Amino acid sequence: MDYVNLGPTGLKVSRLCLGLMSYGEPSRGNQPWSLGRDDAAPFFRQALDAGINFFDTANVYSAGSSEEITGSVLLSMVPRDEIVLATKVNGRMHDDPNGLGLSRKAIMREIDNSLRRLGTDYVDLYQIHRWDYETPIEETLEALHDVVKAGKARYIGASSMYSWQFAQALYVADLNGWTRFVSMQNYYNLLYREEEREMMPLLDDQGIGSIPWSPLARGRLARPWGETTKRSESDPFGQSLYSEQDRPIVDVVNAIATRRAVAPSQVALAWVLANPVVASPIIGATKPHHLDDAVAALSLTLDDDEIAALEAPYQPHRVQGFV
Repeated sequence: MDYVNLGPTGLKVSRLCLGLMSYGEPSRGNQPWSLGRDDAAPFFRQALDAGINFFDTANVYSAGSSEEITGSVLLSMVPRDEIVLATKVNGRMHDDPNGLGLSRKAIMREIDNSLRRLGTDYVDLYQIHRWDYETPIEETLEALHDVVKAGKARYIGASSMYSWQFAQALYVADLNGWTRFVSMQNYYNLLYREEEREMMPLLDDQGIGSIPWSPLARGRLARPWGETTKRSESDPFGQSLYSEQDRPIVDVVNAIATRRAVAPSQVALAWVLANPVVASPIIGATKPHHLDDAVAALSLTLDDDEIAALEAPYQPHRVQGFV
């Protein structure tokens, strides 16, 4: 396993981050395809054995159950200080009017709730899950700064927003001497490259690390176009992200994978990893070979002709993933 600095920090993270959205009690929240505690445990062990030290969850995943499983399973396998643990805040967790968002009240309540579920006194990376249009960014950033100064988070990050919003947040933090975002968890893969227009150049300019979510397009890039899974059949958000215009790219991925005698996911992930702005793509795993293939992608180098073939069929998309 290779390790890189996360953005402008000295924090070393593995070149792959295990996303924990797939692990949570199926009866909680709206993810009936998720794996419960006993089924999830082997994937934590497999990831650790592969050298992965970076793990990402969120308070809303399976209504908090993902954080609970992470705390009870992962932290029983490895000393807390040997891993980089990330979680996120914004989505609705309570029915009251202040039960969601990025107000000072919501952030202060949710960081404590996340820490309780995780069974730890700090997270390494605390991320805003989306932009909150109803809370001034100044309020959000000062609250996050206070979370860091209280020792409840080591660094802060953001996820999926317009580039102008992220630029504004960086400016406001600098203006006030508050803690700056060090990472951007953005939606980026071969089927969705709109981030290359503004967000990726902004991250490059500011030295901020990209930790893309869905680098395999919710599995679309890991299998033939018409093949479905339990998740894809019960995931309306995922269904809204892709259309028939994406099929030619999937066909090229599969053709190159066949020629190289590797899994399609290795080809698609190798393409993401080749972007110098990308620090650590967030991968999901519900079968052992998912992690095996992701690790193998670290050793796969695509040549110029293969990259050109993968990129040629792309057509512009409307902004997706957060609007």
